[in-house]
Amino acid sequence: MRVVFAGTPEFAAVALAALHEAGFEIPLVLTQPDRPAGRGMQLQPSPVKQFAVERGIPVAQPVSLRLDGKHPRQAADAHALLHATPHDVMVVAAYGLILPRSVLEIPPLGCINIHASLLPRWRGAAPIHRAIEAGDTETGITIMQMDEGLDTGGMLLIGREPIAGDDTTGRLHDRLAALGGRMIVDTLRELAAGRLSPTPQPAEGVTYAAKIAKEEAALDLRLPADRLLRRILAFNPFPGASVQADDVTLKVWGAQVVPLSGEPGKVLAVDPEGVTVGCGEGALRLTVLQKPGGKRLPAAAFLQGFPMKQGQQLKLSP
Repeated sequence: MRVVFAGTPEFAAVALAALHEAGFEIPLVLTQPDRPAGRGMQLQPSPVKQFAVERGIPVAQPVSLRLDGKHPRQAADAHALLHATPHDVMVVAAYGLILPRSVLEIPPLGCINIHASLLPRWRGAAPIHRAIEAGDTETGITIMQMDEGLDTGGMLLIGREPIAGDDTTGRLHDRLAALGGRMIVDTLRELAAGRLSPTPQPAEGVTYAAKIAKEEAALDLRLPADRLLRRILAFNPFPGASVQADDVTLKVWGAQVVPLSGEPGKVLAVDPEGVTVGCGEGALRLTVLQKPGGKRLPAAAFLQGFPMKQGQQLKLSP
């Protein structure tokens, strides 16, 4: 089976690697244009592009696929390339561009998406973050036959993955990426054998996973401690949860809910185990922190370079 692959971040690169290792012919890879990154803001290729280039797989980086959009010429070139590239199916994973009907109809077997949730829960851009933030105890991968809707297509294969109480988005992302890689290989093999057909998604239980904004990083200390802990886990590694102490923004990478109560934002205790802060309900012990320009440090090491004291008031809300 010949597979055109469309994806951009590491989640997608894992799936591309699985397809390559399984022996599928990959005549073309689509990925987002190179973006500036790092302190020097130099253009950096996506993880998918890096993988493809290292193995000699042709790569295209259109800025749009919409013939009626802002870049019709580039979109038309991409359409022409897809029509000229013999393939059976397109696999899409966290690509970042909308696929219009004119693209969805090009592959004989259509476009297959690897989505990191149990659809129809958490359709949209940030399903891993939102599942952790909401306190879900289970998520997974849905392999879906794409249509023009937002993650509304028929389901081909579902795989489940538990969410542990201390899972960060980074940790859960890696497990789901590996699961997605295994599942897309199985899906294509079953499709090739004619043993799979899409099942419509349930009409009930639909939720949407909005894209994560940097502005969400600041913790509102008037919220319950358990909810704040879920945000800290969900926003690790991006955008990183934060609190503000004496006009300094501190990133919070680790925390624990503790059975104390006190005024929201008030530092209740400072010890080598962490900085305990009152919340709207309960209290939160901040165990791994980072000051601007510094490194992530356990509380004991962090406090040596950034002293904090009992009674100190942190900013309550963003």
